[in-house]
Amino acid sequence: MNSELDRIICEYVDRHQTRLIEIVSDLVKIPSANTPPVGAEGACQSYLAGALRRVGWHPELYRPDKAAGILEHPLFWPGRDYSDRPNLGARRPGVGGGRSLVLSGHIDTVPVGSVPWTHDPFGADIEGNRLYGRGANDMKAGVATNLFVLEALHDLGIELRGDLIFESVVDEEFGGSNGTLAGRLAGFNADAAVFSEPSFLRICPAQRGGRTAHIEFRAPAEGILDENGLGPGVVTQLSHFLSRLSGFADLRRQTAVPHPLYQRHAGDPVPVAVTKIWTGPWGTQEPMAVPGSCRVELYWQTMPGESQQAIDDQFSDWMLGLVASAPKLFNVKPSIKFPIRWLPGSESPKSALVEELAACASAVLGNPPAIEGIEGPGDIFLFHELCGIPAVYWGARGANTHAADEYVEIDSVIAATHALLLFVCRWCGAKLG
Repeated sequence: MNSELDRIICEYVDRHQTRLIEIVSDLVKIPSANTPPVGAEGACQSYLAGALRRVGWHPELYRPDKAAGILEHPLFWPGRDYSDRPNLGARRPGVGGGRSLVLSGHIDTVPVGSVPWTHDPFGADIEGNRLYGRGANDMKAGVATNLFVLEALHDLGIELRGDLIFESVVDEEFGGSNGTLAGRLAGFNADAAVFSEPSFLRICPAQRGGRTAHIEFRAPAEGILDENGLGPGVVTQLSHFLSRLSGFADLRRQTAVPHPLYQRHAGDPVPVAVTKIWTGPWGTQEPMAVPGSCRVELYWQTMPGESQQAIDDQFSDWMLGLVASAPKLFNVKPSIKFPIRWLPGSESPKSALVEELAACASAVLGNPPAIEGIEGPGDIFLFHELCGIPAVYWGARGANTHAADEYVEIDSVIAATHALLLFVCRWCGAKLG
C-alpha cells in the first residue's frame, strides 16, 4: 500500500469523523421501514441521490420491478408494491487499469414495532459511544460508510483506475431481495463487492441461510361456562409442539455439515428458534375464552450448500411425525405457510478480496480481523450464486438489531469506514489528482 496515500486517508478520516456520524444521524432520522407489501424508502433514497450529485456522481433512481427481465426471473418474489420505493445505483468509471468494485447496502429497515423504546427511534440519540435509532446498526451506518468513502475520494481528489459502483437497494428485509436482484439485472456489477452490513468488524465471506414458517394450530374454541367445562382448546397442541421442538433442532444439527467458516459456532451452527406465538388479542377489552387457534412463527438457519428442497422435506417429515405421534390431539392437521422466500446460505467465490481487505483492516485495527461466516442471511447470495461475484460483509458493531433501542457503536463505524476507504483505493487502484 502507498504509505503517503495511507497517511492522507488517515488524516482525512480523523478530521471528518463528525461528518461521518452526521450522515448516519441524517439517515436514521428519515424513516424507511419495509412493511410488505409496501415500504417507505423513497425519502432516504432522495437524500442519498442529492449527496451523490454534490460530489459529482450521477445516480440513477429506478423501480426494482422495472429492471429488464426481473418479472420473469425465477428469483423474483411477487406481491410487492414499489411505489415511491426506488433503487439507487451509480457508477463512477475508472481511468483504466484497475479492478472494479460495488459498495452495496440496503436502505430499508424493519418497523419500529410495538415494544417500547427508551430512545426516540428516529432521534439518532448519542450516548457515549452509541448512536441509537431504528436502522442505526442494520444498516444505515453501513450506507453512511459507503457514502462517506465517495465524499472522501472527491474531497481528496483521488481518481480510481477501476470503476466504483455505489448502490442503495430497497426491500431487503423480510426476505425481499428483489432490490438486490434488480441491481444485478440493471448492470451495477463489478469484479467484487463489499456489503457494509454490521459484521462486528469481521470479514464475512459466507452467510447462513434462513427459513421462516408460519404454523397454525386449530381446535374447537370454548367459553369458560360451557356445559362440559373448560376444554384443552389449542394449548395442548402448542405444548406438544414446543416439547418436541428440541428434536427438530437436534435433527438439524445432526444432518447439517458445519462449514469451515462457522467453526466458532460449532455448538449450534444451525439454530432453531420460535420468534412469535399468537393466540389472540390481549387485555380486558377481550373476552376470556379458551383459544381455538394459535399461530407460531418458526425460524431456522442453514449452512452454505444446503438446498431448499432438502430443508423443506426435512421439516415436513418432522411435522408429519409430530402429528402422527398424537393423532387424537391433532384432530385438525396444522397448516404451514412459508411467508417469505427461502434465503440460502452461500460462500464467496475465491479471490484476493478477503486477503486485501484484511490487510487494510489490520492497518486500521492494529490486529488482523476475524474471518468468519456471518450469523444470518441477507442478499449477498445473489452475488455469490447468481453472478459468481466475490462478495463479503464488512461493517461496524452494534446491538439490538430488529429490537427496541437498536444502536451502533460509533468508534466501530469510524474504523470500518477508514478500512473500507483504504481498501477501495487499493482494490480499484488510486491515483492522486
